[in-house]
Amino acid sequence: MPQNSLINKYNIAGPRYTSYPTVPYWNEETFSLKKWTSSLIKSFDESNYKEGISLYIHLPFCESLCTFCGCNKRITKQHSVEDIYLNAVLKEWNLYLDLFNEKPIIKEMHLGGGTPTFFSPDNLKRLVEGILKTSRRADNHEFSFEGHPNNTTRAHLEALYSVGFRRVSYGVQDYNEKVQKAIHRIQPFENVKRVTETAREIGYTSVGHDIIFGLPFQALENIERTILNTKALLPDRLAFYSYAHVPWIKGNGQRGFNDDDLPTPEIKRKQYELGKKLLAEVGYTEIGMDHFALSTDSLYHSMVEGQLHRNFMGYTASKTQAMIGLGVSAISDSLYAFSQNEKSLEAYYRLLKENRLPVQRGHILNEEDLIIRKHILNLMCRFKTSWAENSFYFKELPDVISRLKEMELDGLIHIGVNSIEVTVKGRPFVRNICMAFDLLLQRKQPDTNLFSMTV
Repeated sequence: MPQNSLINKYNIAGPRYTSYPTVPYWNEETFSLKKWTSSLIKSFDESNYKEGISLYIHLPFCESLCTFCGCNKRITKQHSVEDIYLNAVLKEWNLYLDLFNEKPIIKEMHLGGGTPTFFSPDNLKRLVEGILKTSRRADNHEFSFEGHPNNTTRAHLEALYSVGFRRVSYGVQDYNEKVQKAIHRIQPFENVKRVTETAREIGYTSVGHDIIFGLPFQALENIERTILNTKALLPDRLAFYSYAHVPWIKGNGQRGFNDDDLPTPEIKRKQYELGKKLLAEVGYTEIGMDHFALSTDSLYHSMVEGQLHRNFMGYTASKTQAMIGLGVSAISDSLYAFSQNEKSLEAYYRLLKENRLPVQRGHILNEEDLIIRKHILNLMCRFKTSWAENSFYFKELPDVISRLKEMELDGLIHIGVNSIEVTVKGRPFVRNICMAFDLLLQRKQPDTNLFSMTV
């Protein structure tokens, strides 16, 4: 089937599968804070000594609103908010520490947002030091943060380097001024060049750029120019992903342009294919879904060794069983359960003031969830999965295989006796392939907008 026909056929709303079950399908009736903490203690006891834990810290403040962003954020120019927020995060961390019988070993830490570099270098260093003084870093730790090219300073980079950070990612999106104006993210190439080169001068071993296709007013030539500028800086890894148009989400700002200003699905796919081609010519290898890396980057080595992992932070080079999310709206994962913090800053502060973990909702995974989660993780990280082992078999598997038959006829997958493998042609449609395994989605299709389009 021609590529355009495939796009028209498979361009439907679907999850990005940073978790399974996906957040809209969490069963909150069977969830409780007690069950969550019990599952985390169990996971911590099983894995802390062997592999350590991961920390995601959500820093929600931004000085201005980018209209492509669907993240939980608070827009303000008042930097007086920094101290109270960081004190709250450290208090939340201490409440988690009370659950454990030994010091956590931090294998992975990521500062996300929002705009982490909204915070001063001294405050960011104080936050990390406050966590590390009650834990210890794993020998093979990987600490990373998201930086805004316009406000990331040498002082930010040096402060975080001094406490163990060696990876930074910068949100580039697109270098065309018309596109930048539409998404309210004006940043010249010179700013990206400055922060990329400064990070390398200081000693960061992995510098990443985030690029988006499918943005308003974005044409093929804009993608080409952005990739050519990227080539000049050669970041170690790239996230090259589709703009998620979800204007129904409250407060995400995606109403600053009309739907007619967005590229068609066919043009979006051409943008992706052009970008992928240009990146391959420069030396990037496709890693999982929408991610690329040079052969010198840890993400590439992790893929080659079959160790690539995906969680609420996206693709990671290392895996931990337990991941704790700190900060407003942050999501945690114990393997056996998920939890999400309060999305409202006021509610987050109130619960911490009462010495309570600021958890708003969550999900306890049942046996079926755990099996499906393995398959979706395999597909997203390795483009293949198998049920040769009994622990990977589930009773509705024949129905899943039946749903996949048409994708096999379209050349997207190969179905074996007890396995499937995604073809190169099928990689852009891996979300659709995962949806065939998503039993909760199959049993109850959403009757309202929940997910962005898969293409």
